[in-house]
Amino acid sequence: MADDKILIGQGKEKAFLAPSMANRHGLITGATGTGKTVTLQMMAEVFSEIGVPVFVADIKGDIAGLSQAGKTHEKIEERVKMMGLDGFSYHGNHVELWDLYRKKGLPLRATVSDMGPDLWSRLLELSDAQSTTMSLLFQVADEAGLLLLDMKDLKAALQYLADNAETVSAEYGQISKQTVQTIQRKLLPLEQQGGGVFFGEPDLDIRDLIQKDGKGRGVINIIAAEELVLHPVLYSTFLLWLLSELFEELPERGDADKPLLVFFFDEAHLLFTDAPKALVKKIEQVVRLIRSKGVGVYFITQSPLDIPEEVLGQLGNRVQHALRAFTPKDQKAVKAAAETFRANPGIDTGKVITELGVGEALVSFLDAKGVPGMVERVYVRPPGCRLGPITDDERRDILKSSSLRDKYEKDIDRESAYEVLAKKAESRARAKKDEDHEEDAGRTGKKPAAARPRSRQTVAESFTKGMARSLGSTIGREIAGKTGARLVRGILGSILR
Repeated sequence: MADDKILIGQGKEKAFLAPSMANRHGLITGATGTGKTVTLQMMAEVFSEIGVPVFVADIKGDIAGLSQAGKTHEKIEERVKMMGLDGFSYHGNHVELWDLYRKKGLPLRATVSDMGPDLWSRLLELSDAQSTTMSLLFQVADEAGLLLLDMKDLKAALQYLADNAETVSAEYGQISKQTVQTIQRKLLPLEQQGGGVFFGEPDLDIRDLIQKDGKGRGVINIIAAEELVLHPVLYSTFLLWLLSELFEELPERGDADKPLLVFFFDEAHLLFTDAPKALVKKIEQVVRLIRSKGVGVYFITQSPLDIPEEVLGQLGNRVQHALRAFTPKDQKAVKAAAETFRANPGIDTGKVITELGVGEALVSFLDAKGVPGMVERVYVRPPGCRLGPITDDERRDILKSSSLRDKYEKDIDRESAYEVLAKKAESRARAKKDEDHEEDAGRTGKKPAAARPRSRQTVAESFTKGMARSLGSTIGREIAGKTGARLVRGILGSILR
C-alpha cells in the first residue's frame, strides 16, 4: 500500500489500484501461459491483506496454492528487489474451500427455488414455450405452499403438473403435457453431470462468503472447479446465480473506502457463449448495479472480445497480458484489446501487447475520481503464496480446521414437495381403497374386511396415480388459502420489477 492505494505493478511508473474504485469491476486477459493465474492470485492476496474477502473459482487446481506459503525463487527475488517491496514475505492466506461435487471442499448448495425459473431455463437450455411452463410450475408450487428444495422435489412437482395438465390449464392457460415431459427428460443429463448434488439444504448463507480472520484479513473463498468447468452451462449458471444472490441479499452501501467482497470469474467466456440477448442484458444489469452493494466483479479470459461490449464497458480496471497475433482472428483480438485502453503517447499499445513477457502486463486503473489512467507497461507484483496446487493432505487439514464445517457438512432433508405429494397420494390411495371395500360390502351384504397393511410397492404405485387427484384439491383449497411468503424470487427479480 502507498497513500491508501494498492501497488499492482511497476515499469517506468508504479501502477496502483485505488481500493475505493475496486468495486468498479475489472478484466484480466491474456493468452494461455502469460501469467493471468499468478496475477489473479496476487490480486486476491492483496485484497485479503486490506481486509476484503474474495471469492474465486479454481479452474486448474492451482489457485488453492493461496493457502500455502511460497518458496524462495530467483525470479521472484529479482522482482521484489526491483519493485522495492520491503515488506514482502512468503506466506499462506486464510482460505475456505468449497466444491459443488463435495469432493474437494465444503458442500456448496442452493435450493431449487433459490435458482428461480429463469436460471433453470438457462441451465436446462429450454425453449420459450418450455421456459413459460417452468415459470408456471414455480408459480403453482409457490401458491400451493410446496417447497422446492432438491431434485426429487422438482421431479415430483413436474410429474404433478404433467398428470394434471388439463386441470391446471383451466386455471392458468394451456399447458402441454408433452412440454412438461420434455423438461423432465432434460433433467437427466444434469443429474448425469452430477448437478443434482448441488440442490438441497443447508443452502449457502451469503454472509459466510464475507468473513475476516482474527487479524482482520479477508477470507479467500475458493471453489474447486476442475470438474465443474467441464460442464460450462452448469458452471456459468451457478456463478450467475451467486452474483444474483449477492445482489438480492446485500444492502446498499454507496461509496466506500474499499469493497465488501471481490468476485473473480475465471473462464468468463463460458458465461456468454451462445447466451441469448435477454440474458446478456440481465448480466449487464447485475454487473452495473451490484457495485452499489460493494461487490467488485473481475472477469478472467483470453481476449476482451470474449466479453460483450455492454458488459466490457462496465469494467474499469484492466490488466492485459500478452496476446499472440498469428492469425487474422488473433490480430483482431490484439486490436480490440489495444482500443480498450486510454492511450499513452509513449506506448504503442497494439505493438507492445504482442511483445510482453511472462509476468508483464499493460495496465490501466481508475483513479480516485473514477477516471481511467493512461495505459502503462509494468512488471506484475509477485504473490507471497505458493504458485501451484496443494496436496491432498493439505486440503484435508484446511477442511478439518474450517469454522464452517459443522454448518455445511451434514445434509438436511426436511418435508418439502416430494414428501407432501407422497403423503397426499398415500392418503387418497387409502381413501379409495376404503371406498372400494364399502362398495363391495354393499353388493355382497358383508362387512368389509379390515384393510391389510399396505406394502411399500402399493404406496409407490399409488403415488403417481394420486397426484392426478391431489392437484385439483390442492389448487382449489391450498392456492386460495395459502397466504405465506412466496418461495420463488426469480433471477434478478428485484432489478427488473
